[in-house]
Amino acid sequence: MTATTSTRTLRVGSPKQAGGDAPRKRPLLQPRGYLWILPALVLSVGLIYYCIGYTGYISTLDWNGTAPDPTSVGAANYVKVFQDPVFWEAIQHTIISFLVTFVIQTALGILFAVLLHSKVRLGVVYKIVLFVPVVLAPAITAPVFRQIFAYDGQFNWVLTHVGLGGLAQPWLAQSSTALPVIMSITIWQWTGMTFILYYAAMGQIETEVLEAARIDGAGNIRTLVSIIWPGIRGTTIALATLSAIGALKTFDIPYLVSMGGPNFATEFLGTLIYRQSIPLGNVGYGAALSIMLLVLALIMGIFLNTRGREKKEVR
Repeated sequence: MTATTSTRTLRVGSPKQAGGDAPRKRPLLQPRGYLWILPALVLSVGLIYYCIGYTGYISTLDWNGTAPDPTSVGAANYVKVFQDPVFWEAIQHTIISFLVTFVIQTALGILFAVLLHSKVRLGVVYKIVLFVPVVLAPAITAPVFRQIFAYDGQFNWVLTHVGLGGLAQPWLAQSSTALPVIMSITIWQWTGMTFILYYAAMGQIETEVLEAARIDGAGNIRTLVSIIWPGIRGTTIALATLSAIGALKTFDIPYLVSMGGPNFATEFLGTLIYRQSIPLGNVGYGAALSIMLLVLALIMGIFLNTRGREKKEVR
């Protein structure tokens, strides 16, 4: 009875009681470590957060960006934002663009990833062709698409020569078709990125699981729905978050292709902020719009990630 008790005491006792010296406690943070994080700290705090704070300060001013004595107006710019119909129209365009482009890019990305995971000849060539639009600068592609969708452009020429001349119209010069054209350009540009991420995610699915499904008699659709789709759910959530934030920050394609027109038909938050801040000189109002964009991006990112985490916990 005594031997057992002493053995247990040795096992649960401190290292010094067991016959060894107590280990030294290492400090949680060593001064040398700060040198490694100092560049990131300076960049994030000294640049990013400072700029956000300074933008928030400017949003309380009535200022054109050059006057030496700006006038403080408090929250008047934010009141003006909520009363601006163009702002709500830009929000509507952002939501529609996000939903349409994300759904189509997801469908095309999964389709291309599945096809190229099968035995396809010249698969590397197809991957390059799909990814090339991602690395092309919008300043290069925008004039091309402006020419293609002009009234006398190549798209109407093709429609005319295949017997669909009645559908030819000035695609970028009318409100009903300008936004779909912008969305189609966005889909063309970013489907390659969606494909690459889905292709990499599918490569992480164990081949034994797919082979077992084939042995059990699962067809292509069943395998896609029951095995591949759940396996790439995390990638889909990440792409949804990136697409939502990207839609909020959309600027280059609408501005370079249609200048936000006609009649604000392709106005997004990015183009609205630029137009108010630079050409019109309403820097305070543009800063308020920028803060609203930041808040919307944070809310969207938190919502999508929270929903994705809840679905993962339910599973």
